[in-house]
Amino acid sequence: MEKQSFTIDVIYFSPTHSSGKTAKAIASGMGEPRRKIVDFTLDEKTDDILVGEGELAVICVPVYAGRVAPVAAERLSRLKADGTPAVIAVSYGNRDYDDALVELYDIAVAAGFKPVAAGAFIGEHSYSRKDMPVAAGRPDAADIEIAKRFGRDCMRKLLSGNVGNDLRLKGNRPYRDVKPSPPVAPHSTGDCAGCGECINVCPTHAISLSSGALQTDAEKCVRCCACVKYCPIGARVFDTPFTEFLYKNFSVRREPELFI
Repeated sequence: MEKQSFTIDVIYFSPTHSSGKTAKAIASGMGEPRRKIVDFTLDEKTDDILVGEGELAVICVPVYAGRVAPVAAERLSRLKADGTPAVIAVSYGNRDYDDALVELYDIAVAAGFKPVAAGAFIGEHSYSRKDMPVAAGRPDAADIEIAKRFGRDCMRKLLSGNVGNDLRLKGNRPYRDVKPSPPVAPHSTGDCAGCGECINVCPTHAISLSSGALQTDAEKCVRCCACVKYCPIGARVFDTPFTEFLYKNFSVRREPELFI
């Protein structure tokens, strides 16, 4: 069979870069030189993004509380496809991805994609700290290699023409219920230099500078902790007892789960 050429749309929402690294690694494994990056992390536009003939989508988003991150789901709604093949993936912090992969499948189908493969990958948990690490440094080199190999396998399946109708994924419908929680957010310590880097990396613009001090709108905060991880002097913190719970119960290394 003559090899079909695609433009790969690498699509992700990735405040702490785990989902972005995974999506790019999958695309790299596919071996197609033509790629288009669609990064929804800081993109709050509302216009449609068309994904058409001759394109192949790689879509990766983070898992929050066992579901697709709500902001990611909202921003993915801009995508409009017409039977475009897609490889879908979620990135989770070593606890579990629960119903997130099934939910992402449904989001992709509703947008007009035809998912041909799926994967659940591990990224450093948003709440991970140096004294209580949870999947620290992931995706690591081994994860990236698995993602590349997965990309190669996905491309072989796609070129074989035997893509099937449905993927058998782990997860449930209806999706798990996420109970509302009190609005809380990271805060700056007295060491804050006011550089504004946290403002630049916040995907929901929850942080602002007012009267020379940083203010965080807890109602807007999605607790991705990008501001904590990318503060150049470590002056942003998020103290939650859930970090200790995760560290004690979910520190054992988990490996990616693939569905092709």
